[in-house]
Amino acid sequence: MKANARTPAEIFGNSVRYVVPLFQRPYVWERDTQWEPLWEDVRTLAERVLAAPAVAFGPVQVSPHFLGAVVVDQQTVPTGFIDVRHVIDGQQRLTTLQLLLDAVQGVVAEHGIEQDAAGLHSLVLNNSALVGRPDEVFKVWPTDRDQTAFVAAMRRTADGDGLGGALIVHAHRYFAASTLAWAQAEGTEHTGARLHALTQALAQHLRLVVIDLEPGDNAQVIFETLNHRGSPLLAADLIKNLVFQVAEQRRLDVLDLYRRLWREFDSDQWRQQQTQGRRLRPRLDVFFHHWLTMRLVQEVPTDQVFATFRDRVLATPDVDLVPILEEIAHDAHVYADLDDLPDGSVPALFRYRVVQTLDLAVVSPVLLWLMRQSPADLPVAQRDTALRALESWLVRRALVRATSKDLNNVILAILRVLRDAPTATAGDVLVAYLEQQTSASRVWPDDATLTGTLLDAPVYRTLTRPRMRMILEALEDHHRGPLGEGLPCPRNLTIEHVLPQAWREHWSAVLDDDPDLVAERDERLHQLGNLTLVSGRLNPTLSNRPWRDDEAQLRGLGTTGKRTYLLEHAQLKLSASLVARHEHAWTDADIDSRTALLVHDVLRIWPGPAEGRHVDPGERVEPEEQEASAPDDALDLGAAAENEAASAGAGHVRNVPGAYEAFGAWLNEQGSDVVSLSFDQVEDVLGAPLPPSARTYSQHWRGYAGSALCRAIVDAGWEAAAVDTVAERVVLQRLPATEHDLNDENDLPSHRRTRVTSTTRVVDLVDAGLLPAGTRLVGWFHGQKVTVELTVDGRLRAEDGHVHPSPSSAAVAVCHYPVNGWIFWRTEAGDSLADLRDVLA
Repeated sequence: MKANARTPAEIFGNSVRYVVPLFQRPYVWERDTQWEPLWEDVRTLAERVLAAPAVAFGPVQVSPHFLGAVVVDQQTVPTGFIDVRHVIDGQQRLTTLQLLLDAVQGVVAEHGIEQDAAGLHSLVLNNSALVGRPDEVFKVWPTDRDQTAFVAAMRRTADGDGLGGALIVHAHRYFAASTLAWAQAEGTEHTGARLHALTQALAQHLRLVVIDLEPGDNAQVIFETLNHRGSPLLAADLIKNLVFQVAEQRRLDVLDLYRRLWREFDSDQWRQQQTQGRRLRPRLDVFFHHWLTMRLVQEVPTDQVFATFRDRVLATPDVDLVPILEEIAHDAHVYADLDDLPDGSVPALFRYRVVQTLDLAVVSPVLLWLMRQSPADLPVAQRDTALRALESWLVRRALVRATSKDLNNVILAILRVLRDAPTATAGDVLVAYLEQQTSASRVWPDDATLTGTLLDAPVYRTLTRPRMRMILEALEDHHRGPLGEGLPCPRNLTIEHVLPQAWREHWSAVLDDDPDLVAERDERLHQLGNLTLVSGRLNPTLSNRPWRDDEAQLRGLGTTGKRTYLLEHAQLKLSASLVARHEHAWTDADIDSRTALLVHDVLRIWPGPAEGRHVDPGERVEPEEQEASAPDDALDLGAAAENEAASAGAGHVRNVPGAYEAFGAWLNEQGSDVVSLSFDQVEDVLGAPLPPSARTYSQHWRGYAGSALCRAIVDAGWEAAAVDTVAERVVLQRLPATEHDLNDENDLPSHRRTRVTSTTRVVDLVDAGLLPAGTRLVGWFHGQKVTVELTVDGRLRAEDGHVHPSPSSAAVAVCHYPVNGWIFWRTEAGDSLADLRDVLA
């Protein structure tokens, strides 16, 4: 390889094309994280050019600004044709630079000097007289997905072409608007001079390190080395690059393969983030994880998806790529179709009840294997038999609180059994396999075991809210039966205690203060027979209201008791049978009787093994342990280890003041840096309901100033990375703890403290002349620029006039959570305080 620092004038000045191969990922840079910082760097550089002394010849003398590196591979072209280089790495940077150059050129052409406009024009377009195809006029040619939007942006035709929403178009418009605003900031009389300085900065004072590959260099290995570790590239991006590089080497029709079998994966739909266990991952990466597990029948760590594909799927040099790509495309369609399964179908119920509600994505490889088979190979009846059996096995084990620590191995064993048996009998094979299991970690609980557990179990307390709701929904669907209207039970209803949890207010007369009866009722009210589903609007109305109308009237609670409200407003079969059979009272004996009836229905919804096998009660887990031990990271051994650490109480508990102290303490006990929870699970940790605004407004989880919950999360050293009020889930992420400045270190919770490696103070930088008093320091928070001014004694004066004693205290005032101010604050030239401290050291 040959590496050289080049200016944009040197990179784009000649007739040349930098072609992004179609197997590279599409354009993904965004305003907050890439465009704005790039523009700030360019703007600062242009202002330095403006302020520099004039010279007689050549560009003014200012320090260059480096944009990073690109790796290109020279292609062989006939004499007389435009030089072509493939972009091996850095296509996002090159594409953005071209958009910036073209946007500035457009502003300069209208408001600046003609010579500057012509110079910039030569950096974005080749001479049209030298090209053979229209697209060859562009010096950078992006990957297939982005080509149409790129042309529309460069030709300013995006609105007419209906491409105004493309990222590339937004980038071009952002740079054009920013350029015009900056150029006219000091009046139109200075616009030409400012644009001239900007033109010089772009063409002569930016630098990129251009790495040219030489014959014999392995482009794929270089690509992996530069991108695989610590890079935002998807595992799927690396797989795509590898597959199509190999296809190109074998002289296959790469364009046809891409358009037929891969282009769909470059859509936004496949790049959307979704939860996998307690982490957020792109949907395409999650698919490949499940696909590799299914295909190889082995555990695949989530951080080894690409390496596993490379080493196992493409293990031999002569492997046939086309069938592999066809298999991936077919199975990906199957996986995508799981989102649109017919309501009430066996696969749809399995996915909702097991994958989503039990939160067991670990079974997804089995679901994918069953759904990918054609009806000719696997009859639908056999497929449904397999899904019903696996669902029953999992639900029954959850209800008896059996351990799930061996579930990873069970899923692999099931895949192995299905692979080795005739596909046409997969349902019978799976039933037989589950019935043969005898160990406590694998046994299929029989009717006697399940009945003995559920008859007196306080299931409302032993099951999470989503699981409890799913059981009641299944009972409602069962009661509606095949002769009903065919509509399934609505989702996300609220769970109602018929005998209210605060029963002492209006339901205590018959107990006569007998402590034994009181204790029994406190346990009984959480049994299955005392629970039903109601709408969110009806739930507060029912509240602790007595059963009959006359009882409500006697206590001054209006004219209507709980039974009448249910009779008039509840539309579920569960509630209809309840009010029909209990006209005069709802008693403890009624709870026991209804529990027995509903348990009988549970046995019919999820039929057990033909031969009963009992679960040793000693193997049961407590409710909180059940959640921690479930392998919720889909065959990821690292996640299983994290779960065990979490259940062991690893980590330091910080004392978070206020009503949400318990939640902050619980977060700091987690062994993982990312935790995904449903709102009901948050309530379980809190031991109290969330405020209504937390279920309605995502800002409740992020608004530090107005939300006690958010303050507890942030003060514990966490933040809400994603909030979905529709799905009622929140993803919490531990804030990074890096080297902290000396003055602020003791303010951090002890689990986030780090060893201070330097005693250098900001005033030492001032005294050494590295940072003169009055220097403006810059920070960025959620895309907004903030500044502070350095005082003579090394303190930082904020825009509101407040003077902070240290960099981190000033940064915390901006971000509202612990942050390393030595990294946060930077000079206008881009140097962090930590960089300057290293110079002084």
